Amino acid sequence: MVIKLARIGKLVRISGSVVEALGIEDITIGEIVEVGEEGLIGEVIRIFEDRFTAQVYEDTTGLKPGEIVKGTGKRLEAELGPGLLNNILDGIGRPLELIKNLRGPYITRGVKVNTLPRNIKWYFTPTVKEGDEVAPGDVVGTVKETESVTHRILIPHGIRGEVAWVKEGKYTVDQPILLVKNGTNEYEVTMKQYWPIRVPRPFETDGRLPLEKPLITGQRVIDTFFPIPKGGTAAIPGGFGTGKTVMLHQLAKWSDAKVVVYIGCGERGNEMCEVVTEFPKLKDPYTGRPLMERTVLIANTSNMPVAARESSIYFGVTIGEYFRDQGYDVALMADSTSRWAEAMREVSGRLEEMPAEMGYPAYLPDRIAEFYERAGRVKVPGKPSREGSLTIIGAVSPPGGDFNEPVTIHTLRFTGVFWALDADLAYSRHFPAINWLKSYSIHAGAVAEPWAQSFSQYSKKILGWWERKHMGFLEYRKTALDLLGEAAEVESIARVIGEASLPDEQRIILLASEILKEGFLRQSAFDEVDSYCEIGKQFCLLKLMIDFYLTASELIDRGVPFERVRSMPQIFKMMRVKEDPRGIEAIRELSLEIRGEFQKIAREYGIEGVVVGS
Repeated sequence: MVIKLARIGKLVRISGSVVEALGIEDITIGEIVEVGEEGLIGEVIRIFEDRFTAQVYEDTTGLKPGEIVKGTGKRLEAELGPGLLNNILDGIGRPLELIKNLRGPYITRGVKVNTLPRNIKWYFTPTVKEGDEVAPGDVVGTVKETESVTHRILIPHGIRGEVAWVKEGKYTVDQPILLVKNGTNEYEVTMKQYWPIRVPRPFETDGRLPLEKPLITGQRVIDTFFPIPKGGTAAIPGGFGTGKTVMLHQLAKWSDAKVVVYIGCGERGNEMCEVVTEFPKLKDPYTGRPLMERTVLIANTSNMPVAARESSIYFGVTIGEYFRDQGYDVALMADSTSRWAEAMREVSGRLEEMPAEMGYPAYLPDRIAEFYERAGRVKVPGKPSREGSLTIIGAVSPPGGDFNEPVTIHTLRFTGVFWALDADLAYSRHFPAINWLKSYSIHAGAVAEPWAQSFSQYSKKILGWWERKHMGFLEYRKTALDLLGEAAEVESIARVIGEASLPDEQRIILLASEILKEGFLRQSAFDEVDSYCEIGKQFCLLKLMIDFYLTASELIDRGVPFERVRSMPQIFKMMRVKEDPRGIEAIRELSLEIRGEFQKIAREYGIEGVVVGS
């Protein structure tokens, strides 16, 4: 009988969250170690001939050289299974509610708790029977985890064979639910599985699918002008006070993804507290159930250990991939990736690595790319055949609002949608403060040029989805963007000579753009009616305002004074109809009013043949 000796070393150097130790000869990169008498969780990130370096995910205050370090032989893994939803985890996957019950409101060092609850029995309904052949990724049963989401139990990677027996009933995640035989090998399968967080979960060979359907967010400036597809990536850069966090809250609340993963990475504790207290009270607009039933929150606030910020991003994206593999559309919001990059910078500095731009490590672009490349719409392995998507939306907090700093620049290289938050808009109380002149979406860039649609399959399919829903959408969208661009040029002239000195043709451009900005682009996150705007209402609003602009321009071209158009009482109503709880009915009613007023003006000036949009 061979007795394996404990793999124990000792600390020789401590530098903040980075420690060095020696004495474990077979240590491996990525292995989890327990540091000190309290067993602080650390991960090996560098190995020398006689020693190794680990980053510690807990506070290292009080550690001293000579204390023990134990090798666990395990990697940093996410525990996956029923119990993830309606849960709040810290940066290394520990449930905060459970820690609070054990240790109080502050996270003390050395706390070791499981991600998934062990005291809850879930009712497992098998979808396979004895004698069936199973392989990695196969769905073998379901658990009604919440009223909103049915959890599909998957065969873990590395297991294949014939089902020897399968059970139905209530079991904990630790109890076997089926046995798989492969020759002389037997595998007991439970409802939980593990996955190393830094390794992307696989999908089928050539399994990446086109991004064909937009993620509906209910935010007009996004859905109409700068859409993001399911499986796409987006960056929200903005300086302090521009509304990044509120924007992510809105996307988490209202996006039509089946599962939402929200990562609070290094942000202020009071903001995360707002999420934690507000989300359980919110109702899902698609099911009427509590929003938390389809949400996983990962909280690693600014007062928590720096190194755990870095792992929180990977924990979140691994959980997102797991639900994607079940065949669901998943939306992941990371607030903010700048804090994640700062954590990498701090660890890199303590490792005495050669710094690159602004002190960030030279591998910063690679890490950002690795993160965003885990998004996508894919065909996942296993039976039954299914597709899933993971959409990643990351906030960036550039110092001083400088979009030329490294994190923002490199993020833009690897994301397809750019929602640029503007400080001037925010300070003028225009929210969401997405600048319509600086922002872009590669999935909507082919609107203006028909030839470009054949060049970009992604753009063609996303825009085609909108056009199938609402005929004429593309033309209205193009006209609105052209109007906003022209208005920016006219405004620069008006600042010099004054608006009253402009010709009527340019004054109507300014008026129409003001209506569009106030009545369409501005959207209050705290308005009960306007916080969410369904796509039918978005199209009706856009059509109402563009039809007004086109008809008013025609009347002015045919001799009607601008002031007569400006005096129309319906102009104020256009800016406020978005808040009418009657929705589309109110917009149609206003449209008829405007048509009648235009016909009245035409009769006053003896103009015939004026047609207002249908």
